[in-house]
Amino acid sequence: MTQEESRLATDRARTTYWKRWGSYVSERQWGTVREDYSATGSAWDYLPHDHARSRAYRWGEDGIAGISDNHQRLCLAIALWNGEDPIIKERMFGLTGNEGNHGEDVKEYFFYLDNTPTHAYMKYLYKYPQQAFPYAQLVEENRRRGRQSPEFELLDTGVFADDRYFDVLVEYAKVAPEDIGMRISVTNRGPETKTLHLLPTLWFRNTWSWELQPEKPRLAVSPVAANIIEATHHQLGDRWLYCEDLPDLLFTENETNNERLFGVKNVSPYVKDGINNYLLHGGKNAINHAQIGTKAAAHYVLSVNPGETKVVHLRLSDKSPVDCRVPLDDNFISIFSTRAAEADEFYHRICPYEIPEDMRRVQRQAFAGMLWCKQFYHYVIHDWLNGDPAGPPPPPQRKDGRNHEWFQLFNDDILSMPDKWEYPWFAAWDMAFHLIPLAMIDPDYAKSQLDTLTREWYMHPNGQIPAYEWKFSDVNPPVHAWAAFRIYEIEQKMYGRADQEFLERVFQKLLLNFTWWVNRKDVEGKNVFQGGFLGLDNIGVFDRSSQLPTGGHINQADGTSWMGMYSLNMLTIALELAKDSPTYEDIASKFFEHFLYIADAIDGIGEADISLWDEADGFYYDVLRLPDGDHFPLKVRSIVGLSPLFAVFALEPGSLDKFAGFKRRMEWFIHNRPDLSQNVACMQTPGQGERRLLAIATKDKLRRILQIMLDEDEFLSPHGIRAISKYHARHPYIFNFHGQDYRV
Repeated sequence: MTQEESRLATDRARTTYWKRWGSYVSERQWGTVREDYSATGSAWDYLPHDHARSRAYRWGEDGIAGISDNHQRLCLAIALWNGEDPIIKERMFGLTGNEGNHGEDVKEYFFYLDNTPTHAYMKYLYKYPQQAFPYAQLVEENRRRGRQSPEFELLDTGVFADDRYFDVLVEYAKVAPEDIGMRISVTNRGPETKTLHLLPTLWFRNTWSWELQPEKPRLAVSPVAANIIEATHHQLGDRWLYCEDLPDLLFTENETNNERLFGVKNVSPYVKDGINNYLLHGGKNAINHAQIGTKAAAHYVLSVNPGETKVVHLRLSDKSPVDCRVPLDDNFISIFSTRAAEADEFYHRICPYEIPEDMRRVQRQAFAGMLWCKQFYHYVIHDWLNGDPAGPPPPPQRKDGRNHEWFQLFNDDILSMPDKWEYPWFAAWDMAFHLIPLAMIDPDYAKSQLDTLTREWYMHPNGQIPAYEWKFSDVNPPVHAWAAFRIYEIEQKMYGRADQEFLERVFQKLLLNFTWWVNRKDVEGKNVFQGGFLGLDNIGVFDRSSQLPTGGHINQADGTSWMGMYSLNMLTIALELAKDSPTYEDIASKFFEHFLYIADAIDGIGEADISLWDEADGFYYDVLRLPDGDHFPLKVRSIVGLSPLFAVFALEPGSLDKFAGFKRRMEWFIHNRPDLSQNVACMQTPGQGERRLLAIATKDKLRRILQIMLDEDEFLSPHGIRAISKYHARHPYIFNFHGQDYRV
């Protein structure tokens, strides 16, 4: 067992809490739905980047290479100033969804280089220009460009010409679960000596401005030494930040600068952008010279020659100065190389095969990216809609606005993000895919994510799983049963643990979600599903999240296919659980039959009178059903028509014999309902007996779909399968309704 595996084991046993601290700080809290208190739901505009340095966030924090505890009470990150920028670089800049010619778009260069599941070792690289950062140029030039034009990137501005930038490498290494080393290495890549103001920053998330009688935490310079910041929190206890050498310690409050933003008097003379104002504008009274507050930075002024690297060490610890008399000694410094070597050992255990070194590095950095994108996510809908005791009431329109139906939702967890800048919020189906690689390195975390997503304070009482904060009621593909079983298989194969308790626990919750799908997304009760959004917001004729301009509804090939796959995934889990509990054989039979009804309905046989299969084209299409009952296919060749291939499952002869009740019911059903049995193929394999293959696409349909999918003039590209066929570049699909063209 490697050292990292040993740490994971003690964390699993809850004897030590190695995951309490990690890379949980977002890269963008501004412009999010949870920080939006507008009447119109214009999240991008309510709290823009220009306000972020001055406004205390309500629901989380952001920073560069930041870490925090698991409830984000205390945060540590870096801030930088090159002497040229109009503001301190405390957070990543990018364009909002309204500013970017292709939507929201981060305009920085940073790299997740390494991370381990316990976050015992983490490494992050940021490339900081030595010239003034071109904030306005990036906004203005991208605003001029249309959707057909390429994006105007930071590199295009010329700000990196002649390599005039700093490489800022940030490493964290844990001495113990509550004792964390920080090493910042600054390298001048340019041709001239340059000065960098380095500001490792410690601050408390603002949890006090919203309550009438809050308990406010406190940062202060230690009475023991002038290079130690002492942090006191009523829940977290005491922590100390030990700083190398004797930097100036600058203190302010994590409070909103109302005067700058709204033209009214500040609650505190010291505000969130106080350190910024002190350094850039000479505001001597902008910081608290008594050296107390809720936000503090150690100010290092580094003169760095061309090619030179300057290194600064810090240590955030629960060990007091009495117990840690020489906090930054050689033994402490050595922990960085020790933890890096242990990370090497751990990842070699994950991939012990002889593979090229570049492939190994790609895999390692991919895992690092997944781990760096774990984030503290806090969002309590009741409080968000109704406002805080110490604050003004939100606009009344919000009571019937975004997410008001999700009154039970209470998020206060470390969750896997699609991206901590562009998508710093959980997305239900994205998360399911994230958990597959995460299960390889930390199956406990992967399982906990599915558990969390299906808990009663996430899942709606009606069984719907929340989609994402912009619209929790949108519908994502039901891939969570698939993810649950894959996690179960990965843990069993890689770690020898078959966690049936987890599988059963998630299965019971997913029964509620499956029932929600059947009751809410099958409008006509004929096993043909609508679904709506389903993650495909860029390839349809209509916005499937909104009311159709034609009225009526769309019978969706992908929605129906996903439900066929969902049925097979639940069948798979039920049979696995039936190995120890025969009761699940009856439930497996239910999902077997449900799959056959869906497979039958998608072809317009049985109860359904509309086929989603087009015999002439050899492809599946969505079908528009109008209010008068008329219907016709929307002949867009997209991944929607390939999705029926997802629904496939093979029953091996040996495993089938173990479930006598299920086998008997299945054979009875096939014998007595031959009209439904075309989607159950018998395959005779020499020496293995007879297998049963369940699939939506029959053999003939599969051949016809593959002819289109593997055609380079259709779906097959040099980089994989296209989401929409190349055919439509030459032949746009146009749907005209009342003189209005809708096209793909």
